[in-house]
Amino acid sequence: MLKILVTGFEPFGGSPVNPSEMLARAIAEECWPGAILSHTILPVIGGDGAQSCSAALRRAIDFNKPNIVVCLGENAKASHILFERVAINLRDDRIADNAGVQCQDQAIIVDGPNAYFSSLPVRAMRDACEGEGIPALLSTSAGTFLCNEVMYVLLHGIAVGELTSVTTGGFIHVPQLPEQASQRGGPSMQLRHILVGVRASFLTLLSPLG
Repeated sequence: MLKILVTGFEPFGGSPVNPSEMLARAIAEECWPGAILSHTILPVIGGDGAQSCSAALRRAIDFNKPNIVVCLGENAKASHILFERVAINLRDDRIADNAGVQCQDQAIIVDGPNAYFSSLPVRAMRDACEGEGIPALLSTSAGTFLCNEVMYVLLHGIAVGELTSVTTGGFIHVPQLPEQASQRGGPSMQLRHILVGVRASFLTLLSPLG
């Protein structure tokens, strides 16, 4: 049976909530024919220390042994669900992480490749999301904060054979919630609408062509 790990992030940047956390829990709690879904919530802490998001991701993969890993994160500037295509080997933070660290111009993995492409079927996932009437786009920039860092670490681990159970992985950015936008401005999307779109995109992973 197919195993899928879904990750979200804890709140950060002064917001008390993170839609990716709520979404990861909701998706994993649903019944998925032919698949076992698990989830974990990653800390908003960068680097390679034991408390970092990358370390938490590796622990969750070691424990659950998934075939597919889909990481979710919040993008407060997004009006669409964004299916990320590229992760780059760069951390350059606009704000500090939850440990108070703000990095500039640092490689995520020293001597690692400049970039990796998502191995998720992102176009099919985008199309499935749009098919439910939920705005969605393919994106070529996951940013330079921890969403990009987690995506890069995941794809690097797959590429070099460190994550032995995982064959496919990638990242999806979701918009902030209306209650967040009311405090800090910007576009938003209701969680129930995000869930409809992401659920539809996950169904493509269960199909023979996914």
